Amino acid sequence: MSTPIKYAVFGSGSWATAIVKMLCENLDEVGWYMRSVYIKEHLLKEQHNPSYLSSVEFKTSQLKISNDINEMATYADVLIFVIPSAFIHDELLKLEVDFKDKIIVSAVKGIMPETGKLVGEHFHDIYGVSYDNIAVISGPCHAEEVALERLSYLTIACADETKAAQIAKALASSYIKTSTSDDVIGIEYAVMLKNIYAIAAGIAHGLGYGDNFQSVLMSNAIREMKRFIKKRHKMKRNINDSAYLGDLLVTGYSLFSRNRMFGNMIGKGYTVKSAQMEMNMVAEGYYATKSAYDLIEKDERKGKLPIITATYAILYEGKDPKRTFQKLTEKLD
Repeated sequence: MSTPIKYAVFGSGSWATAIVKMLCENLDEVGWYMRSVYIKEHLLKEQHNPSYLSSVEFKTSQLKISNDINEMATYADVLIFVIPSAFIHDELLKLEVDFKDKIIVSAVKGIMPETGKLVGEHFHDIYGVSYDNIAVISGPCHAEEVALERLSYLTIACADETKAAQIAKALASSYIKTSTSDDVIGIEYAVMLKNIYAIAAGIAHGLGYGDNFQSVLMSNAIREMKRFIKKRHKMKRNINDSAYLGDLLVTGYSLFSRNRMFGNMIGKGYTVKSAQMEMNMVAEGYYATKSAYDLIEKDERKGKLPIITATYAILYEGKDPKRTFQKLTEKLD
């Protein structure tokens, strides 16, 4: 008999917790790296994460939990990273083991701010991981709905179709439907960009714009996403697929969306710092906005990517949200 493939999740937030729950539906043992000793000890004692998705109960006999990132990287064959993009660089610096032959899965939803690289590119360029061993997880799928076992959909993208199918099978269940794709770069950009557009949707809501404008904003956002991705990675893709449009819509409209919540607070008059302090979760779109803006060129800023440009102006240049959105409305159709 072949040895079972071992999976480990790196991170202890809501999405990491949801992915561990999905894996526990299919695997006898799931590795779980978390930096917090408190969360580890509480989880082993009380069978749930005290900080995120606390309603989800785990069989601790199914979990191999560690605060040592090297122990978990050595243990697993498939390493699923769910650490926020703002913090993953420092966590990876702790790695001392050679894992270039492991399968690396990004569920980070952001770009490495230190390098401007996608997470997959970072693992390839810095750690020598083959692109055939790099995968990305995309929604539309909120962690909170996974906790409630509401029907959700995932797309697993990998250049190696067999590995994509393997990971998809490990995550699938009666309430999780999975599909695969080979558009690793496009989907990784999409999961980053949709958080920016969700912040924009939140700002619009906070400013008092209604459903009519929100629909126009989302319609323009998917076209803007298409232009952004096509400029950086040309290949045949249908931007209306769930991994792109579906993930954008659920992140832009759902009350579970932390990025929409963050934007809503900005629209209502919170400063960036005060909104971040009040939220107990990381809004990935804040960091993604700067990363995306740094990647776009002058002609794109002038009109081709107006939503990203407007969101950046509000979050990083201190521009007034009301006036900025008044100008934005003239650029949308």
